[in-house]
Amino acid sequence: MDGLAVEARHLSIVRDKLRTLYNVSFQVQPGTIVGLIGPSGSGKTTLMRTIVGLQTIADGSVDVLGLPAGSSALRDRVGYMAQTPSVYEDLSVRQNIAYFAGILGYPRSEVDRVIHEVDLAKQTTQRVEALSGGQRARVSLAIALLGRPALLVLDEPTVGLDPVLRQSLWGLFRQLGDSGVTLIVSSHVMDEAARCDTLLLTRGGRLIANDSVSNILAQTGTGDVESAFLQLVEKGKRHV
Repeated sequence: MDGLAVEARHLSIVRDKLRTLYNVSFQVQPGTIVGLIGPSGSGKTTLMRTIVGLQTIADGSVDVLGLPAGSSALRDRVGYMAQTPSVYEDLSVRQNIAYFAGILGYPRSEVDRVIHEVDLAKQTTQRVEALSGGQRARVSLAIALLGRPALLVLDEPTVGLDPVLRQSLWGLFRQLGDSGVTLIVSSHVMDEAARCDTLLLTRGGRLIANDSVSNILAQTGTGDVESAFLQLVEKGKRHV
């Protein structure tokens, strides 16, 4: 894929008359895993909704795969997994995925493909309500993978999962990244940052760092992302 996966230029968002993103600019290279890391309320979800075209922009712009965010031509090229699972608990794994595939106009073969890709072949007939938290997350991910999107935007996909399940999902994310898919994965868990190629660190609607993990640690002289984040926050306070 040529060009940038995502480019935000001086992006600002206002929700309910309150500014939630302030002059955010960054670029995402194709085929990378980008960690959108920050505490709750730092603007992560707002930024992700903007990238997938669900948020009105107050100022600035966001281009996705060379087109303005939300363009109709991006429908099959961008997959979005919201923080709140968009699945029906009284339906089976296959019924859920087939339902969304039908709405989007995808064939049955696409249902089979994503079930295999997220390793749910043994659970196809199980109702979602009987699945573990990690398996439910995989159902939502399978739906986001319909149509072979070039960009996946995943909002807190590992929230509430134990370390073993989180590790399993991150293994799947890495497989997708290695296949050429670009992923933007949000999290408030700082130790997940080490699994990413580059990081967008956010606080209070502002972008306080945009670089690789190694560069951020080197620039702050710290040994982990949480310490680097705290140092960047303190540095920001001194410059206010």
